[in-house]
Amino acid sequence: MSTPSLSDLPIRPLTRRDVLACADLSEDRGWPREEHKWGHLLSAGTGYGIDAPDGGLLGAFVVTEYGPRERPELGAIGMVLVAERYARQGVGRRLMRYAVEQAGTTPLTLHATPNGRPLYEELGFKVTGQAETVRGHFLPGAAAPTVATRPATAEDLPAILRLDAEVFGPDRTHVLTRLPAFADRLRVAEDGGALIGYAAAWPNMDTHVVGPLIARDTETAKALVASLAATTDRPLRTDIDVRHEELLTWLKEHGVAGVGLNAVMNYGAPDLPGDWTRRFAPLTVAAG
Repeated sequence: MSTPSLSDLPIRPLTRRDVLACADLSEDRGWPREEHKWGHLLSAGTGYGIDAPDGGLLGAFVVTEYGPRERPELGAIGMVLVAERYARQGVGRRLMRYAVEQAGTTPLTLHATPNGRPLYEELGFKVTGQAETVRGHFLPGAAAPTVATRPATAEDLPAILRLDAEVFGPDRTHVLTRLPAFADRLRVAEDGGALIGYAAAWPNMDTHVVGPLIARDTETAKALVASLAATTDRPLRTDIDVRHEELLTWLKEHGVAGVGLNAVMNYGAPDLPGDWTRRFAPLTVAAG
């Protein structure tokens, strides 16, 4: 029996039963396995993959849509991976073309590594910003943040959703309602009884990833990060919009170093919706 060509292999939706195969694919490319993150992405979003003739997945990606289910306002693409043994054979290009076709008129966004950026540019994605990945053990400073924070409760969810809709734009209730199960810690900041920010820290391999990070201003963002850092011995990791220079400088002064830059790229829209001045970090670069 002849081996089918890669272009003939079907692209199929992934389910949570594919988490281990997705983690194997990550590991094959030298990425962390990130089973916890894959599980969340395949619950809150939709994964697509191609089964390899010799077993496992030969390629995959995830798209998380925001806004009304019947007419999404934004799709975030992430975890675009091709197994090493099938690299440089057009699989990544095929997967991304499929993603664009599936989206129809829905604008798309993604965070591109330097290696992936040329392909995305070829397909029509435009660079609209940058995010800096920072990582390290947070070292508390002498001056404590002045904004009050506390652990979030179930009663905070409506206020979190209202604030997030103001800042992010498209509705992402289906993602935020999963945060208490996905994240180890979820904190809110208040001023006069009004919620002015929230942030989560979720476990990923040996780190705690801070995201989403939504805050009224930089001081509020600092207070949320410091309060999350105080509850873990793990290094922190987060991806900060480079326009938030003050927060990035403060993080680096507290032991969290820059480890890389990713381009924020859009397709079908000149920029991301919402208010970037209060959007400091995404839940994950794979989901916006």
